[in-house]
Amino acid sequence: MAAVVLDTDAACRYVSAELAAAANQEKASGMQAYMKTEMPFYGVQKPARKMIMRRLKDEFAPSSLDEYESLVLALWDLPHREEKYLALAVGVESRQFHTPASLPLYRRLMVEGAWWDFVDEVSTRMVREVVRDYPEPAWAVVDQWIDDEVMWLRRSAIICQVGIKERTDADRLFSFCRQRAFEEEFFIRKAIGWALREYSKTNPEAVAAFAIEYREELSGLSFREATRHILDHIP
Repeated sequence: MAAVVLDTDAACRYVSAELAAAANQEKASGMQAYMKTEMPFYGVQKPARKMIMRRLKDEFAPSSLDEYESLVLALWDLPHREEKYLALAVGVESRQFHTPASLPLYRRLMVEGAWWDFVDEVSTRMVREVVRDYPEPAWAVVDQWIDDEVMWLRRSAIICQVGIKERTDADRLFSFCRQRAFEEEFFIRKAIGWALREYSKTNPEAVAAFAIEYREELSGLSFREATRHILDHIP
């Protein structure tokens, strides 16, 4: 393994100092309540975090896979949620490392994050790029997630193709949705509806056919979400 030369400690000090300087306790309380978490917030919203990310990207850009993982995890291990958001921003922005080799990192972020804001960002902005660009090795990993005991990995398998339009592996998407259609977990039912709804923008006929055929298996929530934009295709 190559030596990590990026100064992750300096990157963490920079991020924490900038967030602390911009902290707003009133906003922090509201953000914490909205996310239903005990994890502390600084109260720094996305526009201000983007400003911090600009320098982070300019001055602490990882140049290797090892540096990428080290920087993401160093920020991820900081205590505040905005610090973890910036860890994910580094993960998203460093697109050259969106390869199958990064899937163990993405899995860790989702398992440890264990909430929709973290999981959806990793799934639809990092895992998505890997399954799109490296389908064979990527699916060899992600296919295992659909039956994983960790609910968030099952959600990730379902939603990780959101946004790739005509490059969606429709057979796999439909298979995943059907495999988990029996679940009563809200985040799985919502994921099925979301993934199908997004794909309906590309192939409404296919989604309509699936929704009609498996209407009795899909939850009411999944069916409503899936068909929201294609009601004219549903008898």
